[in-house]
Amino acid sequence: MSNQTDPFDILVEAALMEDVGDGDHSTLCCIPPGVLGRAILKIKQAGILAGMETARRIFEGQDPDCLFIPFKQDGDPMEPGQVAFEVEARVSTILTCERLVLNCMQRMSGIATLTRQYVDKIAGFHSRILDTRKTTPNFRLLEKQAVRIGGGINHRFGLYDMIMLKDNHIDYCGGIEKAIQKARQYVQHQKPGLSIEVETRSLEDVRRVMAAGPVDRIMLDNFSPEQITAALDMIKGSAETEASGGISLDNIVEYARTGVDFISIGALIHQARSLDLSLKAVIG
Repeated sequence: MSNQTDPFDILVEAALMEDVGDGDHSTLCCIPPGVLGRAILKIKQAGILAGMETARRIFEGQDPDCLFIPFKQDGDPMEPGQVAFEVEARVSTILTCERLVLNCMQRMSGIATLTRQYVDKIAGFHSRILDTRKTTPNFRLLEKQAVRIGGGINHRFGLYDMIMLKDNHIDYCGGIEKAIQKARQYVQHQKPGLSIEVETRSLEDVRRVMAAGPVDRIMLDNFSPEQITAALDMIKGSAETEASGGISLDNIVEYARTGVDFISIGALIHQARSLDLSLKAVIG
């Protein structure tokens, strides 16, 4: 039985339930129970490898006696023709888990590869790369892990681990000052230690946040690099700063030159392309 308190186990159980249903009939019809076999993961596209630990946990979760032999690690560069791992297990386990392992690793490797491109682009600058909550429902755990493997940093994981006062929160609440006041009271009385981030849409918003603060981080949303520089002069290091919106590989260096602490990029996840991998039986 899966440990229902472990998000990874829940993810795997739900994915297998979706895929297997009442049985892997393709395997059941032609593979005798208990027959052992070997398979290798073949790399077919260059990039950054991610999901090795995920694959190991999937196979071992379904067959605790399996032998997982890694030849590479998460975060390693990979080239076509290389082998990432070998697994020895029941053939039924290999066949039933094949697509889940590939789907996870292909998706994670694509995210890690794109993240590494952004990280390398601003190497040497103060700014750090953040992901966002623009993730695939029920797959956020592995997508954010892939960002870390690629060298990025995870922003808040969900709605529960940081207060982020975005434009809609501010508008519904009645303004920046009121939203900040209520957030600070909430943290003091309900969730001590929870950090507060406020989204700003203009330099006037930044001024208002500074007057109403303190807060832990100020998001500069859809600011130009010139506007960010002006905002940083106003903030003067009293809060962490985050640039967001309209940032790509083509212009990220301009944003990093401002000295902003973090640059958040939803594209790390929602624009990443899965990389080509395959799981092949080893016979003989």
